[in-house]
Amino acid sequence: MASIFSRIIAGEIPCYKIAETEDYFAFLDISPVQLGHTLVVPKDEKDYIFDYEDEYYAGLWKFAMKIAKAQKRAIKCKKIGVAVIGLEVPHAHIHLVPMKTEGDLDFAASKKLHPSAGQMEEIAEKIRKELSE
Repeated sequence: MASIFSRIIAGEIPCYKIAETEDYFAFLDISPVQLGHTLVVPKDEKDYIFDYEDEYYAGLWKFAMKIAKAQKRAIKCKKIGVAVIGLEVPHAHIHLVPMKTEGDLDFAASKKLHPSAGQMEEIAEKIRKELSE
């Protein structure tokens, strides 16, 4: 059975898409720990990020770097934090989280935000705009 991320990539579940290539997909996390929290997902569904072949793995990080640079320009933050956890969804993914302090990278359920659809679309548009410049 396809993971929720594969279903998002296939367009079966809506998302706030940031960018897509032939091999990778980026979209806003709907339960972000910070506004602008983005998930970078390989289209080839594997549970564990270290199971990818070297070239594909390197391409994933290169794609993530483009997204992170656009996030940094679009969202006022000190840095974009990176986390690879992979316990909630059995499909490898990278979390890119705008940060002002180390505490901004706290994934505890009680810390997650609940932005409106309007806020999410506005943030996604800001990041997409930075990608195109």
